[in-house]
Amino acid sequence: MVATVASKRGLTPYEEVNLFFDQAAERLKLPDGMREMLRRPWRELRVQVPVRMDDGNVKVFTGYRVQHNAARGPYKGGVRYHPLADLEEVRALASLMTWKTALMDLPYGGSKGGVQVDPALLSNSELNRLTRRYTNAIQHLIAPNRDIPAPDLGTNAQTMAWMMDAYGAIHGYTPAIVTGKPVELGGSLGRDAATGRGVSCILEQAAKDFGLDLSKTRVVVQGFGNVGSWTARLLHEMGCRIVAVSDVQGGVRNARGLDIPTLFEHHRRAGGFEGFPGTEAVTNEELLELECDVLIPAAIDNVITGRNAPRIKTRLLLEAANHPTTPEADAIFNDRGIPVLPDILCNAGGVTVSYFEWTQNLQEFKWEEERVNTELRKMMTRAYQSVYQRATAEGITYRQAAFEIGVQRVARAVELRGFV
Repeated sequence: MVATVASKRGLTPYEEVNLFFDQAAERLKLPDGMREMLRRPWRELRVQVPVRMDDGNVKVFTGYRVQHNAARGPYKGGVRYHPLADLEEVRALASLMTWKTALMDLPYGGSKGGVQVDPALLSNSELNRLTRRYTNAIQHLIAPNRDIPAPDLGTNAQTMAWMMDAYGAIHGYTPAIVTGKPVELGGSLGRDAATGRGVSCILEQAAKDFGLDLSKTRVVVQGFGNVGSWTARLLHEMGCRIVAVSDVQGGVRNARGLDIPTLFEHHRRAGGFEGFPGTEAVTNEELLELECDVLIPAAIDNVITGRNAPRIKTRLLLEAANHPTTPEADAIFNDRGIPVLPDILCNAGGVTVSYFEWTQNLQEFKWEEERVNTELRKMMTRAYQSVYQRATAEGITYRQAAFEIGVQRVARAVELRGFV
């Protein structure tokens, strides 16, 4: 039914995420008033971001900050720079952050920010000015105990440094206002690799339950940005055979396995995969349909749809990107018996280490990287086991189990605080 409704109506990303929420709310038998409160964002802000470009002209970009729910703690969510970062997408991602932080049992709610811009078309100085104007426009909504931004698609540690500085110019030195900062400015050791490390932790645990021998496991990774590249590198270190990877321009494959460390350096120097020896070129569409044991979409949303899901040949799918699988595709995988470990579990390593960074800033005490990685592994393992056990015990999908855990925890917080 989910697949039919989604495909016929052409749902927005926010509506698609709410389909998963509605399934969880129905199974949990939440009252109608509670459902309506948990479904809707608590606050939305749209801002105009005028930027003087290097040629002297002024361009005006549109930015957003959506605060979905703060029943369990201050809002937490990234900021993305992307041409498609419209209100519906930002709403969807803010909602996912609410359920993700609850699933991980972090003391946060969910938020998200975005500016509709292609960062590749702006110079470094233009991005600096854009970030400062956007920060000034939303600064009354954010604070270390109110809403803490972080990097996302199209942004990075440098972006967070600019945000921290812009906020500090108004409110004073406040390193806890953002996470994902450079280590030199109060960022956490291990944060850069955190999301990819979290994905590797989930696969390590899942291998035991799904009968995978990691030394023989063929992995395909779509996306070679921060998340995808770290995922590929860490899984390579674990002994997995990475048979294909791609970035926005396309990818490469080698059935015998890619030399990921060497490929990473080639990609860093050349800006792409072209010219890497011993590989065959592959498009992003072809890559998703390669035969493998584990498929990891680690780029953008909605890349796996009802159109290509029937042709995907994998034993297990791990969602490292946010919302890469549409409800229609999700239903197809369920019918085909292909397990999908959802984004709110698999890519939660980033927000978990962001939580560690935030606590270090508040305490003014820095952790060693070994502690960061050890604590991350504990929390990812605990979350995976709770999802696996619930799915197995109740005969539901792993996505349904993950959403149920998250929604149940937020609903309980709302109830205890007397909101409804």
